[in-house]
Amino acid sequence: MPRLAFLDHPQATPTLPAPAVDEAEALDAYSRAVITVVDKVGPAVASVSVKTSRRFRPEGGGSGVLFTPDGYLLTNAHVVHGAKEVSVALPDGTTHDAHVVGEDPPTDLAVVHIDGAHLPTAELGKSSALRVGQLVVAIGNPLGFSFTVSAGVVSALGRSLRAQDGHLMDAIIQTDVALNPGNSGGPLVDSRARVVGINTAMIMGAQGLSFAVPVDTARWILGELMQHSRVRRGVLGLAGQVRPLDRRLARRHSLTQKTGVEVMEVVPGKAAAAGGVRSGDIVLALDGKMVTSVDEVHKLLDASSIGRRMPIKALRGAALVDLEVVPGE
Repeated sequence: MPRLAFLDHPQATPTLPAPAVDEAEALDAYSRAVITVVDKVGPAVASVSVKTSRRFRPEGGGSGVLFTPDGYLLTNAHVVHGAKEVSVALPDGTTHDAHVVGEDPPTDLAVVHIDGAHLPTAELGKSSALRVGQLVVAIGNPLGFSFTVSAGVVSALGRSLRAQDGHLMDAIIQTDVALNPGNSGGPLVDSRARVVGINTAMIMGAQGLSFAVPVDTARWILGELMQHSRVRRGVLGLAGQVRPLDRRLARRHSLTQKTGVEVMEVVPGKAAAAGGVRSGDIVLALDGKMVTSVDEVHKLLDASSIGRRMPIKALRGAALVDLEVVPGE
């Protein structure tokens, strides 16, 4: 039977070979990359505190990142939602009163503004260029510990994640970076110190499962919020649910899809009602594109859909019907 050697026994301590020169250099290169990112982006990462009532003590918060020198910063919508007061603390020790410019729960993004000039900023990169396995660094304020850095790699791309309002967020970045409550809204940064995502969620009780909204999404959202204080989307005025298609009807009409969106309710005076959509219809296609779920309908109702004629193909009983709607805003 082999003898067990305990690590706390002096004679049991193994003699480890000296690390190879190239291993030491690789570690140094990794360290230098992380340190460079922190030096460049760190001054632009803020702690965001919110009060949802008029109580004295802050009742929640997270992180944010400045992207303009005059005080605009990105954070999560769930960080500032319902806030009566917002304050932003910067790494230089200054604290600023802030106001929410706008928030977009479907993408869990928000823009906050503080008064200032020549403030430190972070460069927004391109998330479309990310590769699985790429080094990324998260900077934020988890669990009240200010200015905390964690590093890891991109684990997967193109994930889907359900936002708190029920919308499905697409193209989400998955990483193994250690995140905790308070990291929300902080930047996910590549090795060239460019923001590639906004950290938004982690799986409670799991290790190495963290998620970020891609910066390519954030670029569009922040433009809408800064211009309109909200993200414009088309609205049809109907409630729907996924409905499996009857196989006989699918064969009769040569339908390749297995599900459609059954209309449960039509709001009077809205686009769907004006276009002749009825409760009980099963929507198969919108704007010439097949839809098999409510989420796919939502994706087609972006700002470009507002005021534009969009054809609808639907099953009404056993018959196919062609309708047309003009989404409102």
